Amino acid sequence: MKKTALDFWVGLFVVVGFLAVLFLALKVGNMSSLSFQPTYSVRMKFDNIGGLKPRAAVKSAGVVVGRVKAIGFDSNTYQALVTIDVDGQYPFPKDSSAKILTSGLLGEQYIGLDPGGDTEMLKSGDTITMTQSAIVLENLIGQFLYSKAADAGGAKPASGAPAAPAAPAAPAPVAVPASAVAGSAAQ
Repeated sequence: MKKTALDFWVGLFVVVGFLAVLFLALKVGNMSSLSFQPTYSVRMKFDNIGGLKPRAAVKSAGVVVGRVKAIGFDSNTYQALVTIDVDGQYPFPKDSSAKILTSGLLGEQYIGLDPGGDTEMLKSGDTITMTQSAIVLENLIGQFLYSKAADAGGAKPASGAPAAPAAPAAPAPVAVPASAVAGSAAQ
């Protein structure tokens, strides 16, 4: 009887451990929200996708409505070509726009869909033309530092001509004690 109870608890522990490992694997693989609903694929082009990865979330109004299916490169336009799968239960107008956003300051990147006002809806194979690329934090910091360095360097001449040399500063007046002035007048 004791052996049967021990076998039961060991078996239960193994099953719970297996489920925990499976849960973690799905979380790490960004596959915890697997959906077996029908989807439709939509393409879009971006100048810069930053750190966007396949299986990244596609959100609208903060709700996950799909996933990034594939990321490629268009050698004709030199842009990143992103294909997303949107759940069929979420129809979007044809004039919707897409932008790459970041969860928090340094979080993972995802695609944000903003619905348009068109009455015709996107269908599989359509392309979203209004896109906004990822904002790369390193570029922003570089621009900020460059602008601060330019500000510290002084104003540049508007005509492009070299700046005229600065006039020498007048010497600062020297304070002389009144007793020294009176003593020199007495001599």
